Amino acid sequence: MTQDVKIGLEIHGYLNTERKLFCNCKAVHGEKELSPNTNICPICSGQPGCKPMKPNREAIEKFLQTALMLNCDINYFFRFQRKHYNWPDLPKGYQDTVSGAHASLPAHEGKFGGIKIIEAHLEEDPAAWNPETGCIDYNRSGLPLIEIVTYPEFTTGEEVANWLKNLILTLSYIKTINKQLGLKADVNISIGQKLGENRVEVKNLHSIEDIKSAIKYEIERQKKEGTKRETRRYDSKKGLTTVMRSKENLADYKFIPDPDLATIKLEKPIIDKIKKFLPETPQQKLEKLIKKHKIKDKDAKILSRNLEIVEFFESVASKISPAFALDWVTIELLRVLNYNKKELEEVDIKPEHFIELLQAVKNKKLTELKAKQVLNQFIPKSFSIKSKLKSESTIDSKGEIEKLAKQIIKENPKAVNDFKAGEKNSINFLIGQVMRLSNRRADFKVAKAVLEKLLKN
Repeated sequence: MTQDVKIGLEIHGYLNTERKLFCNCKAVHGEKELSPNTNICPICSGQPGCKPMKPNREAIEKFLQTALMLNCDINYFFRFQRKHYNWPDLPKGYQDTVSGAHASLPAHEGKFGGIKIIEAHLEEDPAAWNPETGCIDYNRSGLPLIEIVTYPEFTTGEEVANWLKNLILTLSYIKTINKQLGLKADVNISIGQKLGENRVEVKNLHSIEDIKSAIKYEIERQKKEGTKRETRRYDSKKGLTTVMRSKENLADYKFIPDPDLATIKLEKPIIDKIKKFLPETPQQKLEKLIKKHKIKDKDAKILSRNLEIVEFFESVASKISPAFALDWVTIELLRVLNYNKKELEEVDIKPEHFIELLQAVKNKKLTELKAKQVLNQFIPKSFSIKSKLKSESTIDSKGEIEKLAKQIIKENPKAVNDFKAGEKNSINFLIGQVMRLSNRRADFKVAKAVLEKLLKN
């Protein structure tokens, strides 16, 4: 890629709120069990004569949290404007947005991950129009969206992908974005143009892979065909972009202040309070984990991908050696969550129960295999393992394990003969059988020593 390539992003994310922006309908859509046009009211479906309620306070607060995390300057006064355009998904004929030709932008001139942010604003989502059937679903109409606009400072799709991954991770820490609904992006690409001149906007890209592929294709296309002002869509199956329409100017939207919505007035103490309670960023968490717990960079990165996981680890590490707890959190806990397709916040695993389990392993009251089996039972809710310690406790008696080992040797003559013939790995199979027969309670080292002694005779 050359320095003439300029790439900017317009990123849209659904704010994680209980209700829609201007009505009391629940802020949900896309669920399989939710039938079309069931989560709607006269306001969000644009019925004649209906006026919006006051903007959702939770949406404004989540917007401000996000903007502050992006290091934006905040305006204390802003208002919604009507953005007019004719499209089937827009029942009112306009979209309410805190942006536009004469807007006082609520958040502007930020910086994140080395890329400058032009602005961030709040707006409502249109409905979902299916051009193949002509049907419109208003379930998502009126959902609160944040739009983040960057300066065109990227030059490759890889840069964009890495930056977006970092953004998604950071926003997941403050829980302002509904990650189940994901982010979508419009990508602006130009070659050899000055800022404000011709550019191509590729609309509605929903995955990082599509964003990378669309950028790569569009750069190659513009090198051959040149850059002109237009809006295009990306066909992921064919791997190319096609023209949708010529690119609109701000004047085309006929922005006017919405007379049904009052000016939003913020106070400095509100902003200061939100800023004070912002959580640490993933990078700050990463540095803290490495310094405080002397964790390797690779392991710290695994932990810092999820705020709940890293906070859970810090709780456990306050009672258990961090070096001992690390694998149990980054490997075993994540294994159980991934198997059950759950996030940590979706289940009820208490740190004190997890600590109790690890202490039992450390004190050799439970074998590692038995503890992993117990951990599997912590989904969806953990419990104290005290009642299990009697029936599930480690068997470390050589005499008791010898009885089990003799039975296994008798039942597996082939593995015994293989071991005696020089196949040293065969003992691992025999140890596994002892563990199975003991219901994972036999001490691994004792079992190995007993088997080796018996097999030599």
